[in-house]
Amino acid sequence: MPTLDQLNALSDADFASALDGVFEHAPWIPLAAATQRPFATVTALHDALMTVVRTAAPDVCDDFLRGHPPLSPKALADPALTSASRSEQTGLGMASLGEDLARFETGSSAYEAKFGFPFIVCVRRQTPAFVLRGLQQRLDNDIAAERAAALDEIGYISRLRLVDRVTGPGMPRTGGHLSSHVLDTARGRPGAGIRIELFRENVLIKSGVTNRDGRTEEALIEGEPLRIGRYEMRFHVADYFADYPYRADPIWYDVIPVRFGIAEPEGHYHIPLLLGAWTYTTYRGS
Repeated sequence: MPTLDQLNALSDADFASALDGVFEHAPWIPLAAATQRPFATVTALHDALMTVVRTAAPDVCDDFLRGHPPLSPKALADPALTSASRSEQTGLGMASLGEDLARFETGSSAYEAKFGFPFIVCVRRQTPAFVLRGLQQRLDNDIAAERAAALDEIGYISRLRLVDRVTGPGMPRTGGHLSSHVLDTARGRPGAGIRIELFRENVLIKSGVTNRDGRTEEALIEGEPLRIGRYEMRFHVADYFADYPYRADPIWYDVIPVRFGIAEPEGHYHIPLLLGAWTYTTYRGS
């Protein structure tokens, strides 16, 4: 991974070559930005690259948008698909839409027929269900609004690709943070030894056990975007309540589910659980 200083020292052609693939089939973008070097931060580099995109002539911009691959399981069979796009689409898992996949394919075809370029979305920031929801919403846009929306998504895509390729000062913020904390308000102490499972769109993606401070040893998600979608934390408290002073048989709570939505992929989400003898409270904390 080259450093920003190394990129700043390259020739214009080598600079463009080093950033090939940050934008889909568009070497002209880093080549145009090369003349603005040196960049003090990686964020400044990304801003300059996006300025080239946003100030391009309308016909150039439309050709650039048309050069993006369709978002579809069928696209994965295309040998011309770039490695970055292949990785991103594979990681999204569109097949999880099940019967809704046909709705997505139909909507995607209608989108391209209306706007003249494929539906573009940063799939690393969303779940399949919300990709489908976004497609349905954006189909109502006019061409100007949709061109702007597509460029915004390309900004997110290229920012994530850039931080995978370059290191240096002033890195753009691309990751979010999701954590939890269990406190026993009845006994006035942290809730230790409680297993937490994290589900995203009903799929288990992470689990952990609270330590003596009532926290998992590491954040449940960190260093990557929190995909927009529906989540659930399941707090397995049966064993914790087994030796409780106010215990019942059967245990009053065995699993406490907390369902919530994430709308800010780069946001900080903290979900505390406050346990009482016969109650619990939760909220979005800091």
